[in-house]
Amino acid sequence: MTSSLLDFNHGLLSFLNDSPTPFHAVLTMATQLESQGFKVLNELDTWGELAAGRYYVTRNASSIIAFTLPDAYLADSGFNMVGAHTDSPCLKVKPQPETIKHNLLQLGVEVYGGALLNPWFDRDLSLAGRVSYIDSKQRLNHALIDFDKAIATIPSLAIHLDRDANSKRTINAQKHLPPLIMQLGDDESVDFRELLQQQLLKQQPQLDISKVVDYEISLYDTQPAAVTGFNDDFISSARLDNLLSCYIGLTALINGDASQASLLVCTDHEEVGSVSTSGAQGSFLESVLSRLCPNIEQYHRMLQRSMMISADNAHAIHPNYSDKHDAEHGPKLNHGPVIKTNANQRYATNSDTSAYFRQLCERVNVPVQDFVVRTDMGCGSTIGPITAGSLGVKTIDIGVPTFAMHSIRELAGSQDAYMLNKVLTQFFTHSSK
Repeated sequence: MTSSLLDFNHGLLSFLNDSPTPFHAVLTMATQLESQGFKVLNELDTWGELAAGRYYVTRNASSIIAFTLPDAYLADSGFNMVGAHTDSPCLKVKPQPETIKHNLLQLGVEVYGGALLNPWFDRDLSLAGRVSYIDSKQRLNHALIDFDKAIATIPSLAIHLDRDANSKRTINAQKHLPPLIMQLGDDESVDFRELLQQQLLKQQPQLDISKVVDYEISLYDTQPAAVTGFNDDFISSARLDNLLSCYIGLTALINGDASQASLLVCTDHEEVGSVSTSGAQGSFLESVLSRLCPNIEQYHRMLQRSMMISADNAHAIHPNYSDKHDAEHGPKLNHGPVIKTNANQRYATNSDTSAYFRQLCERVNVPVQDFVVRTDMGCGSTIGPITAGSLGVKTIDIGVPTFAMHSIRELAGSQDAYMLNKVLTQFFTHSSK
């Protein structure tokens, strides 16, 4: 690997490890943006006419938009935009989670998104997310929490008690997924909210917490992200879908040309349909763009001069399941970014946007691949069609090829993210008009 590739992957691994939840991902991104001179905006404030510069704004602490605003007329320049999502399939703790069976404390969990459930068993798990609490003056506050150590596990049933486990194993999400977090004495009980309060005060003793009121807490795998393979060919990690694209877009925006109107939007809740205040079907992106270009005529002219690259992982052709792919459209790891196309508009790609992306890749000597789902199989979707449909902005769906999408641990090529970063940096440097 070249030093540039090594440095990029080192930053990527750190980002993945620091981002166990969308809240942590947005905080990590905001911290990096501020270190590079981006100024924070608040949706509650009056923005007025912003001076040329670099800015970012968050919503719900789980979605973020960062942009470079040039000294140019937006109706004539438009925005070069990249979209990704901050959430990943996981297990979320229920509001009243405590269950005690045989002196073992378990937490009730709900499956978030289309998770592959089998890989969650027998892993060293931890808890992270956002906690809402009341202080001594009865004010409502929020804080992020990360237990940052293995405190939970979901044990498998021994094969001696389930002889068909390797051929007929099924999972009942209600019965089989509650993780074990501690062993209790007879007649002992635990309040999960009190555990959260104790952990918060342990990690952030300056907080004034009278009572934990509520929370959004997820389980995550404590095994860190890693470069793997005999020749360091792979990146193995949780949440590659889609923190991989978030990091690629973030670094591309930071390294892009300040004279080019550029924007990165990373929204929450894509894995469950994007219908939320902080999801792609919410108003976040439209609200920000309309505030940057408040004249309605100029706003629509700006949109027609803009382009969105929707970046979300693509299915690489799996050597053990190659029959699940269209043989002519099976992307390979470490062979470059993938253009995703679907005749039924599950992806927003059309010939105009795909031709532009191929040309963009050619400018930076990056190979490009194609993915089309088998005609006899259903096709997933992304924020691409949502953005194209709501804003009327031309859009392409692309992504880095990966294995084991929606597993607790996914696999990508160690070169593909770097190659896509080169393409998106060029996109944030060169006008798409």
